Amino acid sequence: MAEKLEISRSTYTNYESGNRSPDLEGLERISEILDCSMDELFGRSPLWHANRISEGPIPYHVHVKAPQRGPGRRLAIGTQDFRKLRERKAYYVDKTQMVEEFLESWYEVTLITRPRRFGKTLNMSMLAEFLDCTKDSADLFAGTRVSGSYVMEEMNRHPVIFLSFLNVKGGSAERMLDELRITLKREYERYLSIVNDGSLPAVHKSMFDSNYERLCKAGSEEEKKGCISRAISELCQVLEAYYGRKVYLLLDEYDTPFIAANAKGYYGEMRDFLAEMLTSSLKGNPSLERALLTGIQRVAKENIFSDLNNLIVCTVKDPEYSDCFGFTEEETQRLLDYCGVDFTEEVRTMYDGYQFGTADVYNPWSVSCYAARKELEPYWVNTSENSIIKNAFEQRGESFAAKYNELIEKGVVDARVELSVSYYEEPDDASLWGLLLNAGMITIQEEMEDKNCRLRIPNYEVREAFQGLTAFYLKLEDGYISDMLSCLRTEAMEKFAEQYQRILLRLPSYYDLKSENSYHMMMLGMCAFMYRYYDVKSNREGGIGRSDILLYAKKRPLPHMILEFKYTKDEGEDLEELALEAIGQIKDKKYDAEMTGVVYYIGLAHFGKAAQVKWEKRVIN
Repeated sequence: MAEKLEISRSTYTNYESGNRSPDLEGLERISEILDCSMDELFGRSPLWHANRISEGPIPYHVHVKAPQRGPGRRLAIGTQDFRKLRERKAYYVDKTQMVEEFLESWYEVTLITRPRRFGKTLNMSMLAEFLDCTKDSADLFAGTRVSGSYVMEEMNRHPVIFLSFLNVKGGSAERMLDELRITLKREYERYLSIVNDGSLPAVHKSMFDSNYERLCKAGSEEEKKGCISRAISELCQVLEAYYGRKVYLLLDEYDTPFIAANAKGYYGEMRDFLAEMLTSSLKGNPSLERALLTGIQRVAKENIFSDLNNLIVCTVKDPEYSDCFGFTEEETQRLLDYCGVDFTEEVRTMYDGYQFGTADVYNPWSVSCYAARKELEPYWVNTSENSIIKNAFEQRGESFAAKYNELIEKGVVDARVELSVSYYEEPDDASLWGLLLNAGMITIQEEMEDKNCRLRIPNYEVREAFQGLTAFYLKLEDGYISDMLSCLRTEAMEKFAEQYQRILLRLPSYYDLKSENSYHMMMLGMCAFMYRYYDVKSNREGGIGRSDILLYAKKRPLPHMILEFKYTKDEGEDLEELALEAIGQIKDKKYDAEMTGVVYYIGLAHFGKAAQVKWEKRVIN
């Protein structure tokens, strides 16, 4: 289990003993490995007690009130298989309109890009169930939105290859090849019965048997690559020969291998092979009726897509499939009502804010977790994408830094966005903004000319994720920033001064503290994460001048804060006097003109990494 979860054995031992609890991503992965829902994993499902023997307490338990559910129905958090979800009569947010939109599309090959945990795998599983001629899916779609559509005549009439690369993320190139081999082997095994019933032409039976034999054994790297690269296209030929119909190819999370290879350092070794595998499946495949791919972003543009002129890429800014991923406000409200949870403005500001094409949507994973736990917390984590983002942050220069600081301060920024290629194919600011957009870290508020967009942070939950990225950007541990901001908020000023100095000392030497503005922008980027408690303003006119940072408390009894920065190049200058001078400036310029109640005047004086922090507390009526 530890190996499958890519964690240490000691960490997993702590999970089993109850000393530690996995995060939600870990729980989701465990539920996939054990082939159970999150409800079963938490011990909330009757199936747990019916099918499993329990010796002692369940190691991981979440104490929540049981939601009020309809007769025999419940949430199945983490279930990504449409059949399993419907057969268990679990609550389902109906996205079957995607079937009709897909079948009405004019495009032979479609790529839909959406962030992690927005329903891609479940939707692809649903589409496979609808089309696959080896299945009987009528009961699964009874009463759904598509059940009244003319496309129902296409149900279970087509050969389908459905592959998910969601978990193809090996720590090495060799491990990834094995994961691809096993994924393809499982799909081949679905069709073993047709190969052996005697009606398949000999040439196609030989093709199938030869590929299946190679997929079953771990041969040399070249043997595995040769077999994997043509396994999909040749399976298409076999299925067309048997069923007399061309094949629908559904490839979920197609870019996960690219992302994993880039994050783990062997992208150059695997890039051309991965491109060849997809190219053989999508270009010039005579047995292909239509293909649908999902992923986070478009990758390997020049190798895969350059000659594929029948491809459409449906990004987060395009109108196609706009309401098929994520929950609309109406869907969110109905789900929360079903679970007996109030739909409040706090829910909206925490999980809403994504714009996909023409649809305003909520994060479905977070809404579902909130409905189950009834705790308004950030549940959404994008670890794979964050590793790419962090790598990109290390390479970007001052132009990106200025825009990033503006985004953190204001929540909105205007920037050029490139969605047609991945960052690690063409690393520049535009493709990095595209990566942030595809990963769900930002969303489009307004499209402008020449690929320029007004971008914004979607909601409070994503702001939490940005705090970790900002800490990485500054080469700090996230805890240092949290501790310092907590001291500021709780009026522990002595500790705040210590923590601030500690952060300066831990900044890498290349971080260019060359002016007053350097310290100002660094602190502003960190203060922006007190958005739950403060309205953060920078360089705002107040009184008879412009203050550096103003923190307006949203609720009493939190104090207001005014931070003024000073900088000197003179090693002999008294920093304490300089900090007191900053406080004097706050008073003289009347920066507190719009504040009442408790106000802290804070002066911060600097020489390189040396700093003095002075403060004065006032009560303004």
